[in-house]
Amino acid sequence: MAKFIIDANLPYLFKLWQNEEFIHVFDLNDSMTDEEIWDYAKKNELTIISKDADFSNKILYKSSPPRVIHIRTGNLRIQELHAFLNEKWDDIIETSRYHKLTNVYKDRIEGIE
Repeated sequence: MAKFIIDANLPYLFKLWQNEEFIHVFDLNDSMTDEEIWDYAKKNELTIISKDADFSNKILYKSSPPRVIHIRTGNLRIQELHAFLNEKWDDIIETSRYHKLTNVYKDRIEGIE
């Protein structure tokens, strides 16, 4: 059963996301608007994973669900992003369990209520 929805601005073919816990926007409808993604995530109790600040801005004045994981690492090559997320994924998930917004930076993971 899916727990996360991956926004279109993140790579589709990440090994980390190739299991039943993840659904990519491309698997649903690659033309979904941010509002449609938000509503889908809320209805299905999914955490949104995105590089888009719109989701993290929205969650600051809305209550969960959905939760948001905002990848704020800047521009990394695909291999660098994949290695970084693989290394930090357990910490990201742990932070996300207790916070409605998890900001993921190169040097830290930050949870916001």
